[in-house]
Amino acid sequence: MVAGADRNRQAWYRLDMENRIEIDPAVMRGKPVVRGTRVTVEQIVRECARGLAPAEVAAQYPRVTPEDVLAALAFAADYLSHETIIAAE
Repeated sequence: MVAGADRNRQAWYRLDMENRIEIDPAVMRGKPVVRGTRVTVEQIVRECARGLAPAEVAAQYPRVTPEDVLAALAFAADYLSHETIIAAE
């Protein structure tokens, strides 16, 4: 039962991420941003890396919610999970 709940949660996060994060070549040169803003996923990740909680990051941007911050972090994690690692020779 936990596995099913985990799959449902993953599906919800993916849908939420797709609804909250957009990539538009006309906005911030195509960097992923919180939908309807110019706040990039990169900015959000950097703020969280500095130790800010999602609510604290959201408080810095009037149109960004804590849920947007979580979606940005999920987007970044998903993006990194698909990167290709090339071994050094």
